[in-house]
Amino acid sequence: MSDYMNGTGVQYHLHIKTGDVGRYVILPGDPKRVPLIAKYLDDAVLVADSREFVTYTGTLDGEKVSVTSTGIGGPSASIAMEELFACGSDTFIRMGTCGGIALDVMGGDVVIATAAVRMEGTSREYAPIEFPAVANFDVVSALVDAADSLGKKSHTGVVQCKDSFYGQHDPSAMPVSYDLINKWEAWKRLGVLASEMESAALFVVAAKLNARCGSAFFVVGNQERELLGMDNPKLHDTEDAIKVAVEGIRNLIARDKKRL
Repeated sequence: MSDYMNGTGVQYHLHIKTGDVGRYVILPGDPKRVPLIAKYLDDAVLVADSREFVTYTGTLDGEKVSVTSTGIGGPSASIAMEELFACGSDTFIRMGTCGGIALDVMGGDVVIATAAVRMEGTSREYAPIEFPAVANFDVVSALVDAADSLGKKSHTGVVQCKDSFYGQHDPSAMPVSYDLINKWEAWKRLGVLASEMESAALFVVAAKLNARCGSAFFVVGNQERELLGMDNPKLHDTEDAIKVAVEGIRNLIARDKKRL
């Protein structure tokens, strides 16, 4: 692979290098969420700010932990994971937002993904479509325990990952409406919990890298509940999901130390 940074060791997109980041990383999409998450770390400092990728590094329970934004969607999320891994990171928690699909998933809840429907493009350039996008069991377990210990209402199961936000919310306006609507009905019948845009790519990239990855999402609302005239709170404060992600990292640190 070409070295676009002329031997400096700096990663082309994130502008980080080995030593800048920890083994454990939380991955929000929005760069503005990075300092909100970093405030839960000790002595967190800004490491790099490049494009959509903002990185802070601090410590948690004596271990170096980083937070890096990925932007929206699989292509930039996969770049972030590849370059973080190249600098020594190997355990990732994607923290973001989602829209509920299953009727018991309501705004304000937390969804913890066990796997993701690969209805996006990035993962197809890593693995055949037959390969499943599955979260790491250790990370899922750490997140479930985190939500329980914090008293947060959570759901654990499969999420759907797509590339088009508006294809989800206004599928009938799309030239391929026949495909989007039929597949959405399939996800509902299969018990898929929620829809988001990064996990499928991240889970498959993590498999390629032999890294660990899981996801915790804050539910903004549920369009299926709204369609049926059911109560559908629409919330935007992601603090609950942030706390679950941070506590999940804390659980992983403790468990990893016990294995040494």
